Amino acid sequence: MPATRRTPARPRTLRRALLAAAAAGAAGAALVGPVSSASAAPESEWDRLAVCESGGNWAINTGNGYHGGLQFSPRTWSGFGGGQFARYAYQATREQQIVVAERVLAKQGWRAWPSCSRKLGLRGAADPVGAEQRLLNPAPPAPVWESAPAPIPAAAPAEAAPAAAPGGRTAVVAPGDTLYRIAARNGVAGGWAALYDANRGTIGANPAHIRVGQVLVLP
Repeated sequence: MPATRRTPARPRTLRRALLAAAAAGAAGAALVGPVSSASAAPESEWDRLAVCESGGNWAINTGNGYHGGLQFSPRTWSGFGGGQFARYAYQATREQQIVVAERVLAKQGWRAWPSCSRKLGLRGAADPVGAEQRLLNPAPPAPVWESAPAPIPAAAPAEAAPAAAPGGRTAVVAPGDTLYRIAARNGVAGGWAALYDANRGTIGANPAHIRVGQVLVLP
């Protein structure tokens, strides 16, 4: 028994099928693909629309059944995913309301706001994915590099203690001390003048200018 032969598709029929598939793919890409930044509705258009719809009050709730800056009905708000942000539109932020509005725009066009969109001549295309990324998940700011702290000046070298006298006695200047008192307290022969002569290099030209903590050699 001979094998069954498959009848080949006619070239014209096959060509039509391929063209139809390509058109369908292009339509799908146009539906879900990204919108160029040049044609997407800028935030300024939503701000203008909000001024027209609600006076620019994104938290408005007048009790007329429409809420927020773009006057969403509860059904539209929840139907386009607004519930992920807040129960009602007026409880959501401006950015969250714009994200939901982009979803509405992608489905219904500007006719969702017939009067104000026509009055303002709004023409921007929907970009719900881009709006969500831009408004809810912005790129982190570039790091700010702090300048290196100024170097801390090196501490002045500690004053070297004067060489001790052969006896090895010294005295440390205390608050209220004078050369006279130090000499008297320590029984320095020749008094303050001898004490000054022994420490002239440490004290300087003025014998009255001694500092607390100075170490003086007792002659």
